[in-house]
Amino acid sequence: MVIDPVARRADGESVRIAKDVLCAGAGAKICLPEGPAEFAQALSRRGRRRPVVIGDDRALLRAVGLLHKERELAGVPLSMVPVGPPETVALSRTLGVPTDAVAAARAVLDGGERPMDLLTDDSDGIVLGGLRIPCGDPAGPLAEYRAAHGACREPAEHADDGAAEADPPAERAAALGDGGFSGGARPGEGIAPVDPAGGHRPWWAPAARTARTALSLLAAPGTGRWGAARPGATGPGGGRRARVPAQRLRLRIEADGALLADLDRPVRGVSVVPGAGDDGRPGGLAEVIVHWPGEEHPVRVAARAVTVSGPDFHYRADALVGGPVRTRTWTVQQGAWRLQLPRQR
Repeated sequence: MVIDPVARRADGESVRIAKDVLCAGAGAKICLPEGPAEFAQALSRRGRRRPVVIGDDRALLRAVGLLHKERELAGVPLSMVPVGPPETVALSRTLGVPTDAVAAARAVLDGGERPMDLLTDDSDGIVLGGLRIPCGDPAGPLAEYRAAHGACREPAEHADDGAAEADPPAERAAALGDGGFSGGARPGEGIAPVDPAGGHRPWWAPAARTARTALSLLAAPGTGRWGAARPGATGPGGGRRARVPAQRLRLRIEADGALLADLDRPVRGVSVVPGAGDDGRPGGLAEVIVHWPGEEHPVRVAARAVTVSGPDFHYRADALVGGPVRTRTWTVQQGAWRLQLPRQR
């Protein structure tokens, strides 16, 4: 049982309840890591025990990523007890894990393993729930996640060699998907931000990051997903705010070799979600949706591999933001990992 330190600080009561339920139902070895190195060490020393992660989506992604790098993901079923605000456990909820601590703990004890598809990219990154291009508008769901976790970008080893660093090293290190162990990942958690070069970052860094998040939310309060105006958005004088133009991207999008969009025709957004077969089992295909500007109906196809290329672009993969990159290919890995879920009645 690996208990994420951010979960312990954010909702110690839910952690205690989940721990009591799990310990009452089965023998458990409790690990309380204080950093990413200890998290990886605890996972690598699991022996024949089944790993159970108590934490938010970042903790789940860290566990899956570590097992993927060890090439042991297919042989190790994972169990998850989500703990954290709703926006930080959205991925777990999407995957079918109960967000209630008691229900999730009982699913760990009495549930069943379910094989799940995932996406892998050409930089050895993984996507469990889905990805979206662009990575999100300032007032969309990504902003809510950033407000709780802090902005995060793709690790350096996942970026293209020619891509320039978008953040200073210290700022980017605090924003990487490190399971929330660095203090800068979640403003307001009361953890001192750590500078990877040694020592602590200035005391005002979390406040500055929180202020930047607030400003980004105020920048486009009337916009929704893909840049569309939110219903009921009004201006300072009581009238409706002017519609913010949707972002137009020049991208070349190929699905299993078939061309869906080219650089001569802008797109409003792209989403790729690993899907399931009709019988609820992994289907080995992903649903690819290309959104066009205006009111034109989007293009929907099912494909095993998707390649997106064009001018430098960012993308949101689960809870992380990757890029900038000029080309990236995602491939569906059928039944690549197993997750403990409640049994279907």
